[in-house]
Amino acid sequence: MAQGTGNADSVQCPVCLGDFEASVINAHLDNCLLNDAQSQASNTDRDIATESGPPPKKCRISSESASENCDAPAGTANPESKVHRAAPSSVFTMFQRNTAPNQSERSMFFSSKQTPSTNSKGGKRTSPEEKDLISPYQLKYDGTSTSGLTQTPTCLPAHSLLDSGKPLAELMRPSNLEEYFGQNKVVGESTLIRSLLDSQEIPSMILWGPPGCGKTTLAHIIASRSKKSGSIRFVTLSATSTSTSEVREVIKQSQNELRLCKRKTILFIDEIHRFNKSQQDTFLPHVESGIVTLIGATTENPSFQVNAALLSRCRVLVLEKLSVEAMGAILRRAADALGLQLLGPPGVRGDEDSAERTSGSELRVLIEQKALDTIAHLCDGDARVGLNGLQLAVQARISAARLGQTKPAGTSQDVLVQEDHIKEGLQRSHILYDKAGEEHYNCISALHKSMRGSHTNAALYWLGRMLEGGEDPLYVARRLVRFASEDVGLADPAALPQAVSAFQACHFIGMPECEVILAQCVVYLARAPKSVEVYTAYSNVKACLRNQRGPLPPVPLHLRNAPTRLMKDLGYAKGYKYNPAFSEPVEQDYLPTELRGVDFFTWEPSDL
Repeated sequence: MAQGTGNADSVQCPVCLGDFEASVINAHLDNCLLNDAQSQASNTDRDIATESGPPPKKCRISSESASENCDAPAGTANPESKVHRAAPSSVFTMFQRNTAPNQSERSMFFSSKQTPSTNSKGGKRTSPEEKDLISPYQLKYDGTSTSGLTQTPTCLPAHSLLDSGKPLAELMRPSNLEEYFGQNKVVGESTLIRSLLDSQEIPSMILWGPPGCGKTTLAHIIASRSKKSGSIRFVTLSATSTSTSEVREVIKQSQNELRLCKRKTILFIDEIHRFNKSQQDTFLPHVESGIVTLIGATTENPSFQVNAALLSRCRVLVLEKLSVEAMGAILRRAADALGLQLLGPPGVRGDEDSAERTSGSELRVLIEQKALDTIAHLCDGDARVGLNGLQLAVQARISAARLGQTKPAGTSQDVLVQEDHIKEGLQRSHILYDKAGEEHYNCISALHKSMRGSHTNAALYWLGRMLEGGEDPLYVARRLVRFASEDVGLADPAALPQAVSAFQACHFIGMPECEVILAQCVVYLARAPKSVEVYTAYSNVKACLRNQRGPLPPVPLHLRNAPTRLMKDLGYAKGYKYNPAFSEPVEQDYLPTELRGVDFFTWEPSDL
């Protein structure tokens, strides 16, 4: 009984597995946990110090005593723990810390990373898995470079890049201005912006241009150039997924960087037009004071989508749609990086070096020059669409060859990409048109002016651009009604009923049947004689009213209505001559006294 009672009063420590009385177990457990935590922390520090600095001094006692005395700090060791303490490895997981790997494991890990295996030529040997994920531009040492690293194109098998899981447009994104094609007017050799970028004096700017013209790429090039200098910090945000609080946090960090490290911050906001006017106001004081340099990218007209106060603090760079020649250079660079062999006209092959570079690949991919030219014409100046279309076509041909669905061209390892494959993978299912943006107003303006100039072919073309781009046909019909009165007017009074009938017909049957109705009305209005007599006269009336000084003149008494006796007694309608009662023209004033003799058809606003 006594023995059972003693066993019941004895408690085992979950850390050192020693037996202690219940009255002292709490104090011992606190002490034991503290010693164990400090021991493991000191082991981690020793491991790190061993890697980065000179080795620490070793204890001159036995390994067992060292494991006890070195693990526990001076003055904290418990005599009872020395007797009952077991091996440090027997620790409950609930009390165990995440320990660092031992020295031998860490040494093996870092040695494997710092001294990679090399081939017979001294180059780095890459595993098959790494080959599939490698970038087309590998870092190579260059003693002439200030950073010691330059990017040189490395030709790889097409399937290695295409199977990396990233779009080709992202893989081929240029890293310097020498590889940035199609925007020489903005960042050419002799431009102001180029000189500012070379001197690292980057102003706040808004990059405005159509999709795929290189706005984000230019921002990334600026980022890479600024990171080399080390005195500029580059932060990238997207207005589609960033809140105002996140922007304020970045600005706060920029203030600390400038105050403590004397380092400026460039803040790149992609799709900045997605921010509303109040959100854009967040940047105003910080751009004004120079805490951040703002670079915004937008596909919308900054005059409409960017706050005027913010716009006045930034320089607007207009990036143009890429030309066919620029797209050809971009696609040729991508073909070289993919290791594609370029074929000229039928029966003529080019780029034999490419064939030699890819001779050891699983499949040798060939592409016709005509196929690249087709991409350059069909992508509508969008480099992203062109590169991704090339990727899709090449991937489809390689996959078909691997599955044995196509007959090899030439040899068993040849895969030929032709113009038909490009057209199949790059079908133009849409036309660049934004019903609520800049292109909407540009096209309707072009249609209106083409009809005014009686150019039937141009009017039909701009009508087709709008309808094929998804424009509401009723919007176009309303504009035609306005044109019939504004530009045709009295020269052809039947134009207005023609336009109204077209509007009603479009309302009845809708698209696509109503497109020919709109085309008929457009041709009629373009060929009709033009007269702006009514439009000009009414515009002069509006100008006269707006320029009136003082109160407007009263209506003459003889022109006023007199439905009551009181009004008649006051002189309303007195002296009015009822025109049908006279067989001859009636001489009578109809304008206020101040405007008598004014002819609004010939009047000029300066005449008042």
